[in-house]
Amino acid sequence: MSDAYSVGEVARIARITVRTLHHYDEIGLLSPGGRTPAGYRRYQDADLDRLQQILFYRELGFPLEEIAAILDDHSVGPREHLRRQHRLLTERITHLQELAAAVEHAMEAKKMGIQLTPEEKFEIFGESYREEWEDEAEQRWGDTEAWTQSQRRTAEYGKADWQRIKAEADALNARLVEAFTAGEPADGGPAMDLAEVHRQHICDNFYDCTFEIHRGIAGMYLADPRFTEVYEQLAPGLARWLHDAMLANAAFRTGEQA
Repeated sequence: MSDAYSVGEVARIARITVRTLHHYDEIGLLSPGGRTPAGYRRYQDADLDRLQQILFYRELGFPLEEIAAILDDHSVGPREHLRRQHRLLTERITHLQELAAAVEHAMEAKKMGIQLTPEEKFEIFGESYREEWEDEAEQRWGDTEAWTQSQRRTAEYGKADWQRIKAEADALNARLVEAFTAGEPADGGPAMDLAEVHRQHICDNFYDCTFEIHRGIAGMYLADPRFTEVYEQLAPGLARWLHDAMLANAAFRTGEQA
């Protein structure tokens, strides 16, 4: 059938992973229109149209559950979807214009903490980095010893230091994904060892991250959708697994209950 594609072909066309397509199928967000006699997924043109819609809304930050609700609302036709997308894109453009203005403002007055120009921040941390996160962090933790210690240490860092820290974090994330996809249990030795590497990375570069603080960070990975999304983009389910590994590691090394 000319309009049937394998899961690998769809992944290549859409520039996503096969694992992501499997996850979408498992949660009912995008199930293939057909199967081969051997049970292999076969996607049709209509499935690719739906995938395009999914990726559009995901790019704008919509949770997968909300995307499913939007696309499964049969009272909304294709024309209304286009109107909605036009409005969302217009809002995104406005947001980017405001972000550009914030970057220009930051260039005129350096802030404490990450001593980089706005361009260097985007270069190192990616286009998803937001200047306002620094202000939010100061509002939430500005009166803590950890914040003071982190500000004192990072004030000495230059571009090369941040590149090294980012490379270390990326390498750790790759190890986390490898262990998670290999089926390592969150409370097993390899997972807890990686959780300890995660804690030590914070200790080595920012502040003395106690096990109590590390437990709080673990909770934030599930409570704050922005942190959750970072790990879910690496592998669906990774945020929960890392959370559980961090709690298990803290309990194991302190002799307390997770």
